[in-house]
Amino acid sequence: MDAHDAGRTARSLETLHALCYFSAEVESALVDLGLRKGRMCYFAGRAAPMGRVGGGPVAATFYVFNPSLVGHFIPSAWEIASPEDVHEARYRGVDAAYRNLLGEEVVASAEMAEAAGIARELAEGCTPDGRALHAAHADMAWPEDPHLVLFHALTLVREHRGDGHVAALLHAGLTGREALVSHTATGKGFTVPAAQATRGWSAEEWQASVDALADRGLMTPGGDLTDDGIALREQVEAETDRLGLAPWAALGEEKATRLRELARPFAKQAVAAGAFPGGVFA
Repeated sequence: MDAHDAGRTARSLETLHALCYFSAEVESALVDLGLRKGRMCYFAGRAAPMGRVGGGPVAATFYVFNPSLVGHFIPSAWEIASPEDVHEARYRGVDAAYRNLLGEEVVASAEMAEAAGIARELAEGCTPDGRALHAAHADMAWPEDPHLVLFHALTLVREHRGDGHVAALLHAGLTGREALVSHTATGKGFTVPAAQATRGWSAEEWQASVDALADRGLMTPGGDLTDDGIALREQVEAETDRLGLAPWAALGEEKATRLRELARPFAKQAVAAGAFPGGVFA
């Protein structure tokens, strides 16, 4: 399996991890601890494995969020609930979300158990070197139920790939805000309004990054990528794929293909059941 195929497979599996960020069940479990709805639940839920960190490490590892936005919620979230309690609540919410989206029969199926086993083998092939967010999640105990094993494994793979993506962005000379602006311009991620709102950047800050990228010949003043900008984004994605290849190479193409075959129906069913809101993605 080459880096491109590994990256394509990894992206196809992200649905089964990313649904936790839009899940009413996950948010409800976190709100029950006293956390505020929305951003506090997101930041605390994802950052909890790092322990009682401040806003700085969270903004640094998440990369594309306005640090001042992160600072509104972290570390104050830890005064409401401990990171350990937050992590446990997140997984209770994921348990409920998977059951509601996929149904009890799918959750208890042989296909789910098989997918979980392969995904765990994949995740255990990830190395933590230089990947702080992945390493924090990898320190967490494995759950027992197969659907939660699958979620945990895909979370480890996602954060491993994400840490590599940050390294690729740094190598490309893109700040967090510039990374978000340029990626949004590809039309493959959030819409501009959704990116600005969820990541905490004002229209003026957004335009400042457009202007900075335009000065480098990577964007037009109107916010479209130039040929050089398109090429740079393609280089970033190729480097991300390369940095994320190792666990896939260790797993092997046969098992990777089988995991994709098993997980695809789960992802399609989750999307069809309303796992993601409309109007957020381009």
